[in-house]
Amino acid sequence: MTRQVFCRKYQTEMEGLDFAPFPGAKGQELFETVSKQAWQEWLKHQTTLINEKRLNVFEAEAKKFLEEQREKFLSNDESVEKAEGWTAEK
Repeated sequence: MTRQVFCRKYQTEMEGLDFAPFPGAKGQELFETVSKQAWQEWLKHQTTLINEKRLNVFEAEAKKFLEEQREKFLSNDESVEKAEGWTAEK
């Protein structure tokens, strides 16, 4: 049986992550509150942001930006950055 979590993005019980996405308290929080589906969607969105904005993920500013965007994305914040030319799927 798969592990279930109450996903903060979708506000419903869903399949949880198999392991914390990174070490520490933040990784544990994500493990306990984010579904596998929401995390996969975030990874796809993060990749788009990195490519479109040509971010160097080794720079502190880029890391901070992505952390802020991750929180917004997983909390359904309307101010989350979108790639230029992005349109919502119909």
